[in-house]
Amino acid sequence: MMDWTDKHCRHLHRLLSHHALLYTEMVTTGALVHGDVQRHLRFGEAEHPVALQLGGSEPADLAHSARLGVQWGYDEINLNCGCPSERVQRGAFGACLMNEPRLVADCVKAMVDIVDVPVTVKHRIGIDQTDDYGFVRDFVGTVADAGCRVFIVHARNAWLKGLSPKENREIPPLRYDVAARLKLDFPRLTIAINGGFQDDAAVQEQLARVDGVMIGREAYHNPWWLARWDELFFGAQPGTLTREQVEEEMVAYMEQEAAAHGTHWYSIARHMLGLRNGLPGARRWRQVWSDHRLKTLPAREVMALARSRPVNE
Repeated sequence: MMDWTDKHCRHLHRLLSHHALLYTEMVTTGALVHGDVQRHLRFGEAEHPVALQLGGSEPADLAHSARLGVQWGYDEINLNCGCPSERVQRGAFGACLMNEPRLVADCVKAMVDIVDVPVTVKHRIGIDQTDDYGFVRDFVGTVADAGCRVFIVHARNAWLKGLSPKENREIPPLRYDVAARLKLDFPRLTIAINGGFQDDAAVQEQLARVDGVMIGREAYHNPWWLARWDELFFGAQPGTLTREQVEEEMVAYMEQEAAAHGTHWYSIARHMLGLRNGLPGARRWRQVWSDHRLKTLPAREVMALARSRPVNE
């Protein structure tokens, strides 16, 4: 979810669900060791609970980055062992780390020893076209021995050669049974599952087998789905939130970000373009909020335009 789940996206998602755990986009240790820490770690208090997802393979750099994450107030540190992109592979982290469980264990221990928040791992169920359950079982067992208690299992293999990141989300088959089997083999660990979920029924089915479900792209493209989660999955009272209220809250946030940090509303609005999916007028609403010709207008005026009916309707 790099370049997607930034702080502006997470602000939108928190308006829709007060209880879901949010994750940052993957932040590399190099960006924190050598780059602009504030740019990568700044987030709003309203986002809690929120986890910082790190990409890296050097225990010392990960420990340093995890310490920064805690100093900035993150509630969890997550190590990405699932991204299959060639750029990430060249950095020797992401999914290719599953081939080095001892190194991952060393990375986890380095972070566990230095922070007082949970250190978790997101990973695939295998590498390339192998379907050996023992591979992922031994990976989880080795990393758990280093102090990791939570594993988020993307229930597809990662093909390190021959597939793009997009194809890696579609071509390797989903095998939800692997995550369920991990839960049976490691009952004291928290096992969450990720991959391909698009409706409440599919989520409920998995919650009977594992401890949690992570939603990625569907939550981004269809954010209004999140508005039901607190009631369905966290036992909250039925909500009265409307899409219009969410849009107004986002405009207020755009105004705050512009005043405090000079952030243009256009870079925030892109995250809410799926808010009205399936409703009459949704296409025109998206067109207005993504029209670069309107960049000079205040966000509140753009909202008024998006809500107005065109003359020919």
